[in-house]
Amino acid sequence: MKASLNSGMFGKRPVAASALLLGVLANFVPMAAADFPQAEISNGQIKARMYLPDPKNGYYRSTRFDWSGAVNSLEYEGHNFYGPWYDRIDPKIINWVFQGSEIVSGPCSALMGPSDEFAIPLGWDDSKPGGTFIKIGVGVLRRGDGEYNRYVPYDVLDSGTWSVSKQRDSVTFTQELSNADSGFGYFYRKVVRLAKERPEMVIEHSLRNTGKRAIQSSVYNHNFVVLDKQPPGPDFTFKLPFVIKTNRPPKEELAEVHGNQVVYKRPLSGQDQVAVLIEGFSENAADSEIIIENKKVGAGVKIIADRPLVRHLLWSIRTVLAIEPYIGIDIQPGAEFTWKSTLDYYKLR
Repeated sequence: MKASLNSGMFGKRPVAASALLLGVLANFVPMAAADFPQAEISNGQIKARMYLPDPKNGYYRSTRFDWSGAVNSLEYEGHNFYGPWYDRIDPKIINWVFQGSEIVSGPCSALMGPSDEFAIPLGWDDSKPGGTFIKIGVGVLRRGDGEYNRYVPYDVLDSGTWSVSKQRDSVTFTQELSNADSGFGYFYRKVVRLAKERPEMVIEHSLRNTGKRAIQSSVYNHNFVVLDKQPPGPDFTFKLPFVIKTNRPPKEELAEVHGNQVVYKRPLSGQDQVAVLIEGFSENAADSEIIIENKKVGAGVKIIADRPLVRHLLWSIRTVLAIEPYIGIDIQPGAEFTWKSTLDYYKLR
């Protein structure tokens, strides 16, 4: 597949471009987001809130992230693990930028908490400029010129059929989409649920191929951790179950790799950025385990998936610590693929 991942959050600084408005107002302030369609769930220990997919009124209507199940707040024992990592949204921005004292996001990247993205679009290489392609969890999009760029908003021609079912401690999302011209079709289901009597959130996915062509892509959760608004720094522990290898280490004055940890040397501030392309994991799904703790506030989260990794990336700036574990997808027509992430929240003793 020629469609590029274009990991602009890693390495080069993002740049601004001409206005690309896709249902998102310029200069929108994310802290005023309570008016958008949302669902709140609780299991007595955790209270979580998430945005709902809505092609007309939804908080997120851009074309990078899956529209379902973006958790924008999760409270446990007085701690909040998620929230806005940007100050405002500007449709002229591609990806995000430091702009004066602000962090400004473009529409495509402006989402919070555990947010899924299907990184490789379907049908891009078969389509010509002006034609169509598919982004799972979003819909049928209009193709532009050049290579695929996940940070550019594309016109949404068909967002498929979405349904949402809410229970006290869970929300179930489904999206059904079929595109006869390309031969692709799928039924996507995501369940965000809180475990009974435990401070644990489980995100379950299933993707059934209802089309005539194989679905080959990769998917990851961006895990935008904004733990009590603490800046990534020495108070944080970031730990994996294997010895971390990387050919792109962070800047020495900001952080360094020590065995199975990335250690921050000072709190990130200003335009600091720490990004590490993580290697060294095996084909064992147990290597997906991630531990993020903050000793100053006394809280942490452990994240683990039930599928082996194909790519791993840490990205952080002064407002957020994000980890992106990728898994591979190859689904033949008529087949179904499932995967699950479990997030355990806890206080440090």
